[in-house]
Amino acid sequence: MRKVLLSVTAAMLLALPGAADAVRGQDFEQAPINYAKRTPNNAASRLFADLEAGRKTLKFDEEFGYLPALLDALRVPRSSQTLVFSKTSLQRSRIAPETPRALYFNDDVYIGYCQQGEVVEISATDDELGTVFYTLDQRETHVPLWTRQTDNCLTCHASSSTNNVPGHLIRSVYSDVQGFPILSASSYRTDQTSPLEHRWGGWYVSGTHGAQKHLGNLVIRTHDEPEAVDNSAGQNVLDLSKLVDTERYLTPHSDLVALMVLEHQAPAHNRITHANFATRQALHYEAELNRELGEPAGKRWESTTSRIKSACEPLVEYLLFCDETPLTERIAGSSRFAEEFAAPGPRDKRGRSLRELDLTKRMFRYPCSYLIYSSSFAALPKEAKSYVYRRLHEILDGGDESPKFRHLTPGDRRAVREILRDTLPDFS
Repeated sequence: MRKVLLSVTAAMLLALPGAADAVRGQDFEQAPINYAKRTPNNAASRLFADLEAGRKTLKFDEEFGYLPALLDALRVPRSSQTLVFSKTSLQRSRIAPETPRALYFNDDVYIGYCQQGEVVEISATDDELGTVFYTLDQRETHVPLWTRQTDNCLTCHASSSTNNVPGHLIRSVYSDVQGFPILSASSYRTDQTSPLEHRWGGWYVSGTHGAQKHLGNLVIRTHDEPEAVDNSAGQNVLDLSKLVDTERYLTPHSDLVALMVLEHQAPAHNRITHANFATRQALHYEAELNRELGEPAGKRWESTTSRIKSACEPLVEYLLFCDETPLTERIAGSSRFAEEFAAPGPRDKRGRSLRELDLTKRMFRYPCSYLIYSSSFAALPKEAKSYVYRRLHEILDGGDESPKFRHLTPGDRRAVREILRDTLPDFS
């Protein structure tokens, strides 16, 4: 009898708002997620399967190894290249201001490359598992050797900084001449809400931004307080060749617009994954509770609804660019990234697209994230997606004019609603 009472008590605790998080945390290694045990299904895993089956091959380049062929196979544009010189990643021994790490990305995949690196780093968004991490060996073999990383990468990439799910972290730090972050100085986790003056410390930045300031292109070479160092020479830089040997990379750019899109996209993926995991966990715990208490299998508990709301409302706000840092002058990159990024659409009946950039007062012309078209968003549990769509309708129809959404003008709301209606079939 005591065992039964304890079992029921535990199940009841799981039904309390927030109690499951306190008891089990964001434990994605347990059911229903089973992160490390489950077989991934994403763009990278499908490529690796094709390589092993002989359906595809990757050409090895004498200078860059498998990087160029990998970018082509995963449809990752070279124009997305950004260069980070702070030692804040897996191959830190290879990274310095003279040899920055190159990052490339598309809507679903992120790729990291270091000069003379032993591996290429890959992270791919997965409908069931959030972000999955891999390394691809940079030694030429008949079939390229790849490894799924479930431990090392998660030390940094599954913490409170990533919404407690496997995800991405973008940091801005003051770096010394060797690329080491100066721990006594300020550091920032950056996204679309971060002031420009706090962004891109430890990164090279090519592009123009007027009088707006940032921390890019700054290497601390003195013993002065880093925050007091003059970085005027690092502003509005179009040619990085005076700062780094750009001939050693696929392009000579670390494009400013690519950096801004990256800072929007990576945290957006984290929020989509958090909404996915938290909803599935809430439904799993609810099913356990109903089974323990002999309730009908489909009984919906108020605590489940509350947990889904808590996970999905931050996603709604992020998709609609709440608290986005406004621009005060026009932003322009140094490569063709902006044009190539905007080209794919999809477009509504009037030719409008959520990928259209503004770059004068804000990042995008129409303030709703293009990641609403992503496969990871499409794979949200129906309870989560229904919540997000319901809230989007309320906000875009003018039913919610709370301070959080006051940045959306009537014209913004109407345009976003019309674009979604024409381009996202299940939105209506």
